Parts: sequence; C-alpha cells; structure tokens
Amino acid sequence: MTRHLAPTRRGVLRGAAAVGAGTLAAWAGGTQTAVASHHRTGTPRVITRHAGPYEVMALLDAHGIFPGTQQGVFPDATDADWAYARRLDPAAFGPDGTWELDFRCYAVRRPGGRITLVDTGIGPAGSPASDWAPVPGRLPSVLRHAGIERDDVDTVILTHLHEDHFGWAVDPTGTPMFPNARHVVQRTEIAALDAGDSALSYVVEPLRRTGLLHPVDGRVKVQGRPGRAGLTAVPTPGHTPGHQSVLVDGGRHGIMITGDVLVHAVQLAAPDVAYRLEDDPTTARRTRHALLADARDHGHLLATAHLNHTFLRVGRS
Repeated sequence: MTRHLAPTRRGVLRGAAAVGAGTLAAWAGGTQTAVASHHRTGTPRVITRHAGPYEVMALLDAHGIFPGTQQGVFPDATDADWAYARRLDPAAFGPDGTWELDFRCYAVRRPGGRITLVDTGIGPAGSPASDWAPVPGRLPSVLRHAGIERDDVDTVILTHLHEDHFGWAVDPTGTPMFPNARHVVQRTEIAALDAGDSALSYVVEPLRRTGLLHPVDGRVKVQGRPGRAGLTAVPTPGHTPGHQSVLVDGGRHGIMITGDVLVHAVQLAAPDVAYRLEDDPTTARRTRHALLADARDHGHLLATAHLNHTFLRVGRS
C-alpha cells in the first residue's frame, strides 16, 4: 500500500515479511484458505451497487494477512479505537494481532457496456507485490466471471502507484493487459516516483511506450460531460503525493471509490489515526476527514480497497 520509498518502504515490508515468514508461506500453502470465508476461496463473487446509470462492481483480487501486526502499522491507535474498529470490520482481526485484508479493484459498467476499471490489484506471480502480497491475484478470472472481456475496458484509473494497485495493468513482459484503455494517473504521482521505484519500470514506462499512459492534473471528469452524471478523478493526496479517488456520480446517488485514503476500519473509527506507511500523515489525515465529511454530506457510499466490507455508508454526524 505504499510506495515511494524504494528503500524505506520495501525495507519495512520485507523486514516485516521476514519476521512473518510463516505467514507468507501460508499464503502460498493452505492457511489463507483456512481463514478466508467462502466467497474468497470458491467461485469469484462480484458485489454490485448502482449509482444512477452506472453499475459498480467490487472485484476481489486477493485476501491475506499483512506483514507485521496491526498495532505496528497503526501505532497511534488506542484500545478504544481498536474496539470500535473490531465492531466495524471484525474480519480484519487475525491471529496474534495480525491484520487480514482484502485487495480489491472496482469495475464501473456504463450504459452501452463499456468498462472503467479502478486499480488492477496485486498482479501475477513475479509482479512487484510478490515480495509481500499473496500473489498471484485472481483479477482475470474475476473479470471473466463478471462478464468483462479485456477489450471491454476503455479506461483504467490507477488511484496511486503502489504495487498492490497496479499489478495487473501489464504482464511481467511489459505487455499491457488492457490494450484499448487509457490509463489515468495524476501527473503529480508519476513525478514523485524515485528513479529506482518498481512502478516506473513495471508499469509507467510500458504504458508510456504504448501510448496508453494518460497523466492528468487535479480534479478531472474522466467519463461524462461537465454538469452531468459521470466519473470524476478527485485528488486525495497524503497516502501518496498524487493519490486520487474516483467519484461515480449517478445524479441522486454517488459512490466514492476511495483507494487508500483509509486502509483499515481503525481509520474509519478514528480518522486521525495515521498509517505508518503514508507518505505525508498530516495531509493524509486532512484528506481522510474531508472525504468522510463529503460522503456524509452527500450520502455517498464508500467503496474501499482493503476493508473486508466493500460498500460502506458513513453515518451523519
């Protein structure tokens, strides 16, 4: 879930993975299946909500245990915060203080059947997420189960350039998985990448070479006409410099696909709680409060990437 830290971030995740080597081995073996609920292990389950004319589909790429402990990556959370978070997302609480999480993408089907895909998961074996995430992901089979062909996808919006969000954008040879799609990324996100960041070599350069990289600046209507229902890329920085969320505006109803603005229910319970691997915790905290307030004020559903619940409604304060 974090990036630009080539050494720092990878060092944190690799270090935690080494300590939890048994957990990582279990991902490759059978423990993940043992702890996962039925919808994560059998036939892919696609959970759908509607916003006006748009069908928003939650696509589970993978489920696993994050390296380290929950308290280790959310060190400021109090006992009361954890108690509230447990009520909101009990499935996040694994054995020995570990964090169980989903790795989720979203597909938005527009009238006429064309698809916008928001994020592309952890990817195949050998993808950059392989150091710590439960690869291979299942996104290709989940898309088929949802009746989505690769050529149906005309837009991919990457909320940010962390390896668990761009894994299926290309295959390990650098060939784009969605050759008819423009790939929308905030220009700020690309500019902030370190020279040795895997995102550059694995996804940015292949997309640039094939003419599929579509950098944008700020709030941009990605689908639809101004003043009408549509899909809008909304800057939500802090987790990374150019992080963006996606508002699916159906007119009376909206769905905000959050990316990593909040990665755990403890940040829903207590929005001030920082995630250890955020790029800028102060900005991330401000963004989180603003997104939650906007969801309350407008009645948007939240569509999360890593909570074990897909679509959430934030109560009015």
